[in-house]
Amino acid sequence: MAAESPTGQQSPSRGKRADAQRNRQTVLDAAAEVFATSGVDAPIRQIAAAAGVGMATIYRHFPTRADLVTAVYRHQIEGCAEAGPNLLADAGSPFDALCRWIDLFVDFLVTKHGLADALQSDSDRFAALHAYFLDRLLPVCARLLDAAVDAGDIRPGTQPYELMRGIGNLCIGRDDDPRYDPRRLIALLLQGLKEPHAS
Repeated sequence: MAAESPTGQQSPSRGKRADAQRNRQTVLDAAAEVFATSGVDAPIRQIAAAAGVGMATIYRHFPTRADLVTAVYRHQIEGCAEAGPNLLADAGSPFDALCRWIDLFVDFLVTKHGLADALQSDSDRFAALHAYFLDRLLPVCARLLDAAVDAGDIRPGTQPYELMRGIGNLCIGRDDDPRYDPRRLIALLLQGLKEPHAS
């Protein structure tokens, strides 16, 4: 643990670490926004400008583009995973929590412009990332489904993997056809899970 000065002030090393962590977080947030609008091949200078940092700061934290893409992806997986329990605690019903979490999951999927192509550049790295995605999100989806079943909101029997895979498949092609809205079909899918007596 870093030492404090006799006056109770943080040591310079702790302050530097805190600044570095804030910079890293700022870069991740900015990169996520830039990737969503411009794809994962967006110029690093565009991300630096959005984050309000120099390009050297980005390269200090993320030496390669693959490092940055991986970090953004992991950061967003964590956000989606952490949202599940919070939604379950705050939503009006487990089914509402499930629907709101699925909406976040769809946001996560449809903002991955060009990610699939980027992942193929280093198959070992991104195979591990895909495993991390499943390890973190499948249990969250399972918990939400179980809570909705226990509350009598939805029929039992839906597996988290098949639900997430089905939603992922519905999101394919959204960017290629402005007439296609996957959210409408996903809403129909979720309604189809409901027990007939559920409101």
